Amino acid sequence: MTTAPPPATARPRTDAPPVRAFRLTVVPTPQPPVCDEPALPLVRHGVTPPRAPHRPGPRPRELHQRTPDFGPTWSSRSDLPDPALAGRRLLLLVLEGLADLRPLAQVQRLTAPTLYARLTGRRRPAWCAGGTAPVLLGPVHVCEPVDGVAEISAVARRSGRAHAVAARLEGIDGRWRCTALQIG
Repeated sequence: MTTAPPPATARPRTDAPPVRAFRLTVVPTPQPPVCDEPALPLVRHGVTPPRAPHRPGPRPRELHQRTPDFGPTWSSRSDLPDPALAGRRLLLLVLEGLADLRPLAQVQRLTAPTLYARLTGRRRPAWCAGGTAPVLLGPVHVCEPVDGVAEISAVARRSGRAHAVAARLEGIDGRWRCTALQIG
């Protein structure tokens, strides 16, 4: 008994394009945050585009609390307060703390641990430590290069002298935290 050859229509087509496998590519963030804290890893939950649409209403406060299983989490711009007001408050607290007009410990919650250690351990500039004149801060300028990051600058005046002040704020756990500070 012989078998018949397969019909001509059952042959596979050779002109069909080959099927490609799905490939996943991890793309790094456009600008890494300036953070000198290797002990506190930051977990980024869902990266949003720089011009994300505004979400109605704030998130509940308990979402921004630390959990023991995870470290601090990044916050998007829509979850954070106005960076100009927060930056103005931070700069005034730091400059008045360096001028001995208030305790420098009030800045601890607003700064990264390594930055706070540098502020408390360094010798204070002569213009900050001398005299009793108040610190006057000019308008605060804000630049937001990446979602959840704000760079602020201002001019501080004390005893007739002007000094440039700049800081980098990062949104962590629903509030702004200063990770870099430059006083000129």
